[in-house]
Amino acid sequence: MKIESYLFGGVALFFAVTTVVYGWWSDVEPAGTAALTVAFIMSSLVCFFLFIQYRRRGTRPEDHKDSEVQQRSGPLDFFPPRSIYPPLTAVGFSIAALGVIYGVWIFLIGIGVLAAGVLGFIFQYEERDG
Repeated sequence: MKIESYLFGGVALFFAVTTVVYGWWSDVEPAGTAALTVAFIMSSLVCFFLFIQYRRRGTRPEDHKDSEVQQRSGPLDFFPPRSIYPPLTAVGFSIAALGVIYGVWIFLIGIGVLAAGVLGFIFQYEERDG
């Protein structure tokens, strides 16, 4: 993840320079300066995360020029065959979004349905043997 860290470091540097130049040129116009500052902070955060992951885990097979595709292969993970919780989460989010328009009581119902969907996602397979 060292290369990805450098990539996002370059993006963060670009946004830092752009923020300074834009702030100076626009006489500190608040909206654009704030947006560029947030973009700098977000890209710096991703850069920091990727660098820490590289420091903890070291190089990956993708980092070597002479690596093969088979070096990274292995079991993926468990993917559930069917679940009611994705549609329930979508319905809960939709009801909550309608509640923002039509009233707080619909929003609260939507939050309840959304919470049921999210908690279902979390605890659906807690009894499954690893």
